[in-house]
Amino acid sequence: MEDREAKSIIEALLFMAGEPVTLDTLRKIVEVDKYNTERLVRELISDYSIRNPGLFVVEVAEGFQMVTNPACAPWVKKLLSTAVPKKLSRSSLETMAIIAYKQPIIKAEIEAIRGVNSDGVVKTLLERRLVKILGRKEVPGRPLMYGTTKEFLQYFGLKDLSELPTLKEFEEVDIPELPEAAPEEEKEETETESQVRQEDANLSIVEQDEESEVQEERIQPPE
Repeated sequence: MEDREAKSIIEALLFMAGEPVTLDTLRKIVEVDKYNTERLVRELISDYSIRNPGLFVVEVAEGFQMVTNPACAPWVKKLLSTAVPKKLSRSSLETMAIIAYKQPIIKAEIEAIRGVNSDGVVKTLLERRLVKILGRKEVPGRPLMYGTTKEFLQYFGLKDLSELPTLKEFEEVDIPELPEAAPEEEKEETETESQVRQEDANLSIVEQDEESEVQEERIQPPE
């Protein structure tokens, strides 16, 4: 793979991640050795700093991340507070429901339930301040955990999480009208929603089974 192509891929990954990405992760995805991966990232950092654009690539403790230029902060703030549409898309609403009911939850768990990549949707919800980062899960890789915010409660008119609506009520939240789909597209959407609910139910069953096994081990008499 040529440097130009590899650097473009790395740039796209950093843009979509919405969080720091380690060199090791970039290396595995782009399939370039660690030395050249770091070299290409450093070139990206230099490219952006020379052009003084609205975005920068910066190095942080966890790896590398694409961030907005601090000089653009006043305008970014205006966008987030006024220009962002007031309604959520269907995919955002679906992801929002999963986070609300399963928090704290990591992105991999969200994607396991939805069955699709959720990077862009989670990034949108973070920008809308409907979800926030709660910390890191103490498992290999220490992925970020997500949960809801005060803005989430305000959006749905809730006093606290004890007033969470049912899944059916989540589905009935007023969202923009979608383009009229062809019969095949409508069928595919219905099957996807059914799969999400089934995977969610399966996850709950697995969690219950694991809890039962732990309880049985605790009551076993010592040999």
